[in-house]
Amino acid sequence: MSKGKEVRIARLLKAGRGLDIALDHGVCNEPSFLDGLEDMPGVIDRLVAAAPDAIQLNYGQADLLQLRPGHERPALVMRLDMGNPYNATRHRSMWAVLQNEHDPVLPAVQMDAACVVVNLFMLPDEPELFRQCVQNIARVRADCDRYGMPLMIEPLVMQAHGAGRGGYMVDGDAEKIVTLVRLAREMGADIVKADPTRDPKDFHRVVQAARCPVLVRGGGREDLQQVFARSRVLLDQGAVGMVYGRNVYQHANPFAVVSALMAMIHEGASAEAAWALYESGGAARSR
Repeated sequence: MSKGKEVRIARLLKAGRGLDIALDHGVCNEPSFLDGLEDMPGVIDRLVAAAPDAIQLNYGQADLLQLRPGHERPALVMRLDMGNPYNATRHRSMWAVLQNEHDPVLPAVQMDAACVVVNLFMLPDEPELFRQCVQNIARVRADCDRYGMPLMIEPLVMQAHGAGRGGYMVDGDAEKIVTLVRLAREMGADIVKADPTRDPKDFHRVVQAARCPVLVRGGGREDLQQVFARSRVLLDQGAVGMVYGRNVYQHANPFAVVSALMAMIHEGASAEAAWALYESGGAARSR
């Protein structure tokens, strides 16, 4: 790994561990994802005050983080791609494209990002979408190597459209997740953002396949006590942190949620201790 990548990863993962709050949902073109993100300057203000390790944004919102005065702010993780698999309505054509096809990593370099992230979708009966993702990753990886920018790949194994709660939902099958994570590593991932396995005690297999730092993807909003309980198991299975979005920004007190998750990731807090910290409003968090 180049020195440039090492320096940026050190900004993203403090002592090798990290919490990345994803606010990049606007490019999904799915109205339900925007609940809680209507006032982006206000959301960024609240999350910077909560002090996670990183905030994940698209180019068009990155200035809200990077142009803030002072140097004490979370690292920027910039998403480089966009697509339509998250829409509740199934489309005739499924696609995933880079937001800047000419020089996709340059905007992240210009905005002083610590890392970039690209999807690797595996949807039933959508081989063309998968091929597009592989092409995106191959294009981005070459530029990441050139610029010394860490590449986070997000392998996403999805169920058939309409299964469960509607739309393409997370599959959770350990065999499928491990296989796709291994592919991400084979393509050169510096960091993997992976779905949790249906049984979180299987997640060590994902970590083994990745052979690089693994952050767990959060997905849709759930009961917070269950989120903490599952997160503790996943961390114990070898995950170095989380990339959570709706489970943070759609809560009434994002500061308290971030405080609890940071305590779990960086201090080894139990799920019960994290819940107590959350209920206290995050006031007991060591800063």
